[in-house]
Amino acid sequence: MTRALISDDNIARQTALGPVQLGFVAGVILRERIPAFERMLWRACRGNVFLRQAEIESPLEDPSTGDQVFKSVFIIFFQGDQLKTRVKKICEGFRATLYPCPEAPADRREMAMGVMTRIEDLNTVLGQTQDHRHRVLVAAAKNIKNWFVKVRKIKAIYHTLNLFNLDVTQKCLIAECWVPVLDIETIQLALRRGTERSGSSVPPILNRMATFEDPPTYNRTNKFTKGFQALIDAYGVASYREMNPSPYTIITFPFLFAVMFGDTGHGLLMFLFGGWMVLKEKPLAAKKSDNEIWNIFFGGRYIIFLMGLFSMYTGLIYNDIFSKSLNVFGSYWRISYNFSTINTNKDLQLDPSDKDMYLQIPYPLGMDPVWQLAENKIIFLNSYKMKISIIFGVIHMLFGVIIGLWNHIINYIY
Repeated sequence: MTRALISDDNIARQTALGPVQLGFVAGVILRERIPAFERMLWRACRGNVFLRQAEIESPLEDPSTGDQVFKSVFIIFFQGDQLKTRVKKICEGFRATLYPCPEAPADRREMAMGVMTRIEDLNTVLGQTQDHRHRVLVAAAKNIKNWFVKVRKIKAIYHTLNLFNLDVTQKCLIAECWVPVLDIETIQLALRRGTERSGSSVPPILNRMATFEDPPTYNRTNKFTKGFQALIDAYGVASYREMNPSPYTIITFPFLFAVMFGDTGHGLLMFLFGGWMVLKEKPLAAKKSDNEIWNIFFGGRYIIFLMGLFSMYTGLIYNDIFSKSLNVFGSYWRISYNFSTINTNKDLQLDPSDKDMYLQIPYPLGMDPVWQLAENKIIFLNSYKMKISIIFGVIHMLFGVIIGLWNHIINYIY
């Protein structure tokens, strides 16, 4: 507030003029309710009250809703107890907050000093609380990663314990599970280590049971083969003791992609992108992104890496880099036509049996760059790629049939 609502000197001067006894109430009210509040006081009290108000510049927090609201401070002067009762009821109706205010100037100054002292004490306490909270949060930030790991481990442990069944005596837990035979010794060692660290006197019992149920399929994977195994599992999971085609897919899938893709330039881009994800896999995995598309790319980083590598190889075979040919070794074709022959003939062909036109030596690597100038370049190369893809595709399908036959024989025997 920029100015006082009432001056102590004015009150002292007015009281000295006569024995007029005026009462007053002071409080705060929402700023938008001031016009209606003033009209209600004027009509209910028949103009026998005097209202002064001033706007509070900074917003205040509403204790009921927590919102920031703008309020105004007011003081009302009146004469008599009836008007006092009527004014207080109107203030309650408009939800104004009334504050006690002494009548004597000295008492008001003393109260103001007490309020200022309390405000300073509260600011000191709030500052110390803020500093303490900051120190606690800084200390917690150093251990937040370890806490996340511990909480996830505890959650996984209790999730596993929820799958257990209570014994009849209600004193132990029993569970049935499938474990790989090669990991039984590792599990027993882990159980003994857990018993020693927990200080338990009763060790856990691991008993191997006989069952006629079909065991579930378990395929050991690492960070390299995990993506290829997920690719195979997307089409179907092999039954127990069936041959897993994932190791063969490590070569066949990127190679068949490269046969159909066949561009050194675009393959180089894929190779660099996959290589970047492979080199930065630890920091990228630590971010734990929730982006589904990124997780698909990152999970198949080795697939993208190999697809780019094989595409670079097939692109060299096709002599195709960004749909252009490389003239590294020079063309083995020679054009012996003169200008008169070219001008008088609409269509001309290069005869491979003519030694003057072809050197009779295969091109060292890939396609001869002269195909870049041929009118039937697209037709020839597309037909060439399609035929090669069909040949390798049929071989791949026959290999899959052989694996299926082997699995059928093994399952029939067992």
